[in-house]
Formats: sequence, structure tokens, C-alpha cells
Amino acid sequence: MRVLIDGLAARHPAARAGAAPALHGLSLSVAAGEQVAVIGPSGAGKTTLLQVLACALPMTQGRLMLDDTAPWALPRAQLHALRGRLFLAPQVPPLPPRQRVVTAVLAGRLPAWSLGASVRSLFYPRDIPAAHDALERFDLSDKLFERVDRLSGGERQRVGLARALLAPAQLWLIDEPLSALDPSRSRQAITALTDVARERGITLVATLHQVDVALAHFPRIVGLRDGALAFDLPAAEVSRERLARLYAQYEHELRGDLQVAADEPPLADPVPAVMHCR
Repeated sequence: MRVLIDGLAARHPAARAGAAPALHGLSLSVAAGEQVAVIGPSGAGKTTLLQVLACALPMTQGRLMLDDTAPWALPRAQLHALRGRLFLAPQVPPLPPRQRVVTAVLAGRLPAWSLGASVRSLFYPRDIPAAHDALERFDLSDKLFERVDRLSGGERQRVGLARALLAPAQLWLIDEPLSALDPSRSRQAITALTDVARERGITLVATLHQVDVALAHFPRIVGLRDGALAFDLPAAEVSRERLARLYAQYEHELRGDLQVAADEPPLADPVPAVMHCR
């Protein structure tokens, strides 16, 4: 799926009325099948950008085109169908705590299923082998029938990523997928995502705090700072000087001080995330 944004402005979904936009004057294009990492300090507008691209958050200004379609100009039914071709993975996956992992992963298929099929799969999972294969990519196949609330924070995050592999989507929007993973699990997870996206021709846009991972696994890096585009470059051209300017006064984030200890459960309740299913 091709992505084009031109002169985009948008407010964070939790912003108060009249608050300054989280993004402003942002223009960017992403080719079908391209893989882009978005980096920048906290508050740069990375999550807001993904929510706009997912058609979960309307713009306040500018233009968004997905495959030459203006989403917000579509009738409600067509917008709903378009959202079925998108997959947004929030940093904290909204997994019901008493749900089985197999059901949580198969939820990625919901946009392609009828209501009846979706309900039946809650009681009799429809494609257990597919869920097993997706989990195996993240070294979680042994957790197939575990309850979600018995998983660590890192395991829950990987379950949320495994769900993407079953989604009938042409655009993956992945928000901070490695925040609860140690370096080894991080490499495994990002390799799984980029490899599958490449195999299927899926466009992948991921926000990352781990700059070293972004540079190692993504051919194109977009830097955001204070809601505006700081740079848009091939990974090989992102110098230490550019990164120092991007993270000025946030050097602890560039050093990776925000990395969460491996597989620890979250310290607070998950923040609700917008999801579109049918």
C-alpha cells in the first residue's frame, strides 16, 4: 500500500481542546512494500503519526492518501473496509487478560471474517496451525493455549506482534514493538516483522526508541522532533551528528536508558488503544 501525507497537522488523541498539534506541516511518502523506521525523542509525534495513518485519528489539516484514496472522504462503509487493510499494533497490545493466546493471535483475522465466524472462533479457534506458526516466529509456540494474564509483559508484546502475521493487511503500523524486550528478543522480533513484510510485499512503518535496531534493520529512517520532520534519509546516511541534534536534551533516550527490563510485566494498566474490527 502506498502512503502519502502532505502538510499534515494532527493532535494527540488525549490532547485537550485547543492544545497545540502533536504534528504540524508534515509531508512524507512511502512506496508500496517499503520499510520505514520512525525515530525521535518522546513527544515527537511518532504515535500520533501512526494513528493518523491507521485512520484512527482524523487530521486537523493537510492531506492523507492511501493507494490514491482519501480515507476521510469515503462513505462510512468504505472507510470501514479500508481499515480492514490496515494493522495498527500499539505499544501495549489490548489483550483481554482471560483470553487464550491462540484466540488473541487469531483476532488478527477478524477483518476478514463474518460476525458469525468471529464469534465461533472465540469458542472453537478456526485456524490453530496458523496461530502456532505465527507464534513460532517469536519463539512463543509453547504458549499457544496459555491465558494472556499468565504471560510476562514481553510475552504479551510478542503475542501482539504475532497477531500482525495473520492480519489481512497491506500496511503495518507498529508502535514501539521492542519496549518490553531484551536485545536478543528485540532482534528476533524485528527480524520476523521485516522478513514477513518483505515476503508479502507489505508496507511497514514502525516507530522505535532503539536507534541501533532501526539503523540495522530498516533501509530508510525518518526523524521526528517536536511534531515536525527533522530528516528523511537512507539508514547509511544517518550520522551520529544528526542523531545528536535529533535527541538534543534527550540524550538518555538515544543511549537506550528507557529500555524496559526483559519480559517484565507492565507497571501500570495498559492504555486503551483504538482498534478496528468487523
